[in-house]
Amino acid sequence: MIDRQNLRTVFMGTPAFAVSTLRTVLTSGVNLVGVYTQPDRPKGRGNVLTPPPVKVLAQEHGIPVFQPFKLREPAAVEELRRLAPDLVVVVAFGQILPKSVLEIPRHGCINVHASLLPKYRGASPINKAIMDGESVTGITTMLMDVGLDTGPMLVKKSIPIGEEETAGELHDRLALLGAETMAETLDRLFAGTLAPQPQDDALSTYAPMLKKEDGRIDWSRPAREIHNQVRGLDPWPGAYTFLRGETLKIARTAVENGEGAPGTVVAVGADGVRIACGQGVLRVGELQLPGKKRLAAGEFLKGRALAPGARMES
Repeated sequence: MIDRQNLRTVFMGTPAFAVSTLRTVLTSGVNLVGVYTQPDRPKGRGNVLTPPPVKVLAQEHGIPVFQPFKLREPAAVEELRRLAPDLVVVVAFGQILPKSVLEIPRHGCINVHASLLPKYRGASPINKAIMDGESVTGITTMLMDVGLDTGPMLVKKSIPIGEEETAGELHDRLALLGAETMAETLDRLFAGTLAPQPQDDALSTYAPMLKKEDGRIDWSRPAREIHNQVRGLDPWPGAYTFLRGETLKIARTAVENGEGAPGTVVAVGADGVRIACGQGVLRVGELQLPGKKRLAAGEFLKGRALAPGARMES
């Protein structure tokens, strides 16, 4: 058995995804001695220096915050060592933890990862699961090692992926599931019942960091694949095509039966613009031109002439 109150714990995380898990750690009864997060960054049109969501929550609770530009620097490692953590909890921190950091806490560094490992290791597991057409995903907590999401698995929890669900929507649900999974992981740690399971590397899939170019639509592909691409890249970087030389972002799609030359508009209406694909038709419910707001199809068509026969360019 582990004494919660005497378990010196450090939390490492940065974006909104990590906030729910930090709340769980704050209420778990451990001795939270510090929170590590990325440095404040300029944000918005005014480039206002903005603290990460994790920093905001930590300061609300009076927890010391550390924001090293590079955690692997000797001075940063020594600073962490002085905190003498027994456990480090990591959620979307944004920096790779070097061996010198991983070796500090006696109970290790436990990471919340947004996939059912060993599938979808890497930076974009939520997006990749949707783009691959998966119907189920989840959260895995794991003991971190020097590899990329390769450490022993601790607790897994799964949830279904909706057929129309976007990466942004799934992100928010997984953030809550991550907190729930970490709560169970901590309970098992305190009870001495955690049983780390090694990953089978042969079953692993890599989810690389997203690039804007990933959003470019190839209309020769089946409508189902394009639909998964669109929702897997919503809200960022967004799926896009070209219309009369202008970039056109599309969102809120659905797959329908039909045929036509790939990229050709086959019908327009208030409920969507229907575009032929290599197989089937994609109904596009929302569209956005550069510098403009995203609009429902009906609103978009009021200000833009778009008729059957128009061609989208890949």
